[in-house]
Amino acid sequence: MYPDDKELLFEFKQPQLKERAFTVIIKKYQEKLYWHVRRMVVDHDDANDVLQNVFIKVWNGLENFREDSQLYTWLYRIATNECLTFLEQQKRKAAVSLSDIEEGLSNKVKADDNFDANRLEWKLQLAIQQLPEKQKIVFNLRYYDEMPYEEMSRVLDTSEGALKASYHHAAKKIEEFIKNH
Repeated sequence: MYPDDKELLFEFKQPQLKERAFTVIIKKYQEKLYWHVRRMVVDHDDANDVLQNVFIKVWNGLENFREDSQLYTWLYRIATNECLTFLEQQKRKAAVSLSDIEEGLSNKVKADDNFDANRLEWKLQLAIQQLPEKQKIVFNLRYYDEMPYEEMSRVLDTSEGALKASYHHAAKKIEEFIKNH
């Protein structure tokens, strides 16, 4: 069992305990953040690269973390922003339209060794890749991470009502995609 976040933050601010506290933070949140990132960028190697950037930003910014929100919320915000930055860079690098990038993400899903288009979980992954970025983030946080709207509102800096609407629209689009494919 891991120490609570307040204790870890206190330890992080002690020079002799800083590295140990950071290691525990990574162990505590790495898997959750990895899957959050992976669902956004799809590819395992890309997810690892993005996650590495997330933890670099956390290391550099944790000293100034004001604890206005929970550590978990702050980490998810950094991870989400890093995903969006990564996807934006991919778009610029490729100099192609967003629909080409989305098709590329769908192709990465299909390229997975275990891909089976008839299995529901693969259809769900393909459907999620068709969503606009904001809806994709909201759907992933709510469906996979079971994050309450109140928490999501702090992570994404968006009203709960807008998030509920985004989730509703995303769920409808996913339902339609699965019915038609």
